[in-house]
Amino acid sequence: MRSSLTTTAGSPEVIAGQELPAATGKVLRVGPLKPSLEQELTTDFHAVRLPDGDARAPFLAEYGDQVTAVVTSGRTGVDADLMAALPRLGAIVHFGVGYDTTDVDRAAELGIGVSNTPDVLTDCVADTAVGLLLDTMRGFTAADRFVRAGRWPAEGNVPLTRKVSGARVGILGLGRIGSAIADRLSAFGCQISYHNRRTVDGSPFRYAASPAELAASVDVLIVAAAGGSGTRHLVDRQVLEALGPNGFLINVARGSVVDEDALVELLQDGRLAGAGLDVFANEPQVPAELIELDNVVLLPHLASGTVETRAAMQDLTIRNLTAYLQTGDLVTPVVVPNPAVRGKDAR
Repeated sequence: MRSSLTTTAGSPEVIAGQELPAATGKVLRVGPLKPSLEQELTTDFHAVRLPDGDARAPFLAEYGDQVTAVVTSGRTGVDADLMAALPRLGAIVHFGVGYDTTDVDRAAELGIGVSNTPDVLTDCVADTAVGLLLDTMRGFTAADRFVRAGRWPAEGNVPLTRKVSGARVGILGLGRIGSAIADRLSAFGCQISYHNRRTVDGSPFRYAASPAELAASVDVLIVAAAGGSGTRHLVDRQVLEALGPNGFLINVARGSVVDEDALVELLQDGRLAGAGLDVFANEPQVPAELIELDNVVLLPHLASGTVETRAAMQDLTIRNLTAYLQTGDLVTPVVVPNPAVRGKDAR
């Protein structure tokens, strides 16, 4: 008789030969999660972690058909191969708003529900975007490094920077987060434009028909579009060149949305004025060329990283998991757009 997938108290990775309560279901943790979330999943749901490396295949062969729900994050996700190894999987619950690392099209084909944690992190991500914009255009952290290095007495004042108030700002993706960014920058007197797959009803902001058209008309382009295959390199070389040598790029979406190689080249050649980046193409690896540039502000994907927001994200993750196990429904399900029009949806 096959053993069952469960854990014993105080030992989250132990698999004991006992059945879980029927109402609990078989929950699998995929990838690293917030420690308090891992503990809650282990204690309250008897969740176990999917092993890495050579231990993964035998684990899935032994226990894969017992798993009904997965909890993961946007940095790890669930691909089609893992779905195939979990034949009873009914829900993929994401800690975070991003889900581009999960094959949502395949999940939809298999009838697997996918959820994320929207809304609860909107304010903090929007705050981060504004902070990056201020820092990038005004050069605050570069000036901080200048002072700390003792260069002020020897070299005098730093070069003049660019004014934020009244700047022309383009937002790529006027969804929850993009709209919150626009609201904040309106208080700075900024002239806001945006691009989406379609116009936003009732929006007071100017609509641009394409990302390149948007970039060509603004001083700073803020990327707040959803990640995934449909938006990969949505900000491509053409868009970056349209932004031009006096333009700034701010990205709080996903690294995959921007052609990082083209971004590095244009920054090195002086064909962009600067960039503020919270996300990168191959996290946690950051191109050395970006690290060497003084007109680039680099953050380690921390936009939602406050105590309050991460607690709210954890609560919504647990609510999604509980709702699925009890009713088969998700509180905040992800709606998969038609593949023919996917690619420019706001995050």
